Amino acid sequence: MDKKIDRQALVAFLNEKMDAQAEVFEDNTEASIKVSRLKLVETMQELRKNPQYKFDVLMNLSSVDYPENFTVIYHLFSIEHKHYLTVKVEISKENPCWVPSVSSVWKAAQVHEREVFDLMGILFNDHPDLRRILLPEDFAGHPLRKDFTQQAD
Repeated sequence: MDKKIDRQALVAFLNEKMDAQAEVFEDNTEASIKVSRLKLVETMQELRKNPQYKFDVLMNLSSVDYPENFTVIYHLFSIEHKHYLTVKVEISKENPCWVPSVSSVWKAAQVHEREVFDLMGILFNDHPDLRRILLPEDFAGHPLRKDFTQQAD
């Protein structure tokens, strides 16, 4: 059986240790927190190396285009502790919109971040090879954005 994370305790720990500006994010999973993009890499490093949490697997990285912002979503799992956590980072739709890459924490993030970049146009600062992965290099736009319009030939 999967264990539930005490999100309140985790958020308090992250805020005390590194001022992560973390908060509990209420959704139907009861396993989500929100952190500042400015503290994302430091937070993820702590979640991976801390023996109490030990999130050694980045299961998925995705993004959502909401009317007011983009949200980048990280689904983490600990093999040892068998618990899950979803970490969300809300970013404005400024141009360019960006978050730091977590590929230094989990190598698997390299592919996930390229996919989000390709389909949503979100930049991942310090990514070792940020380029399109699904669409041709000359494709115009990012098709999962709500403001995307297909150009007729």
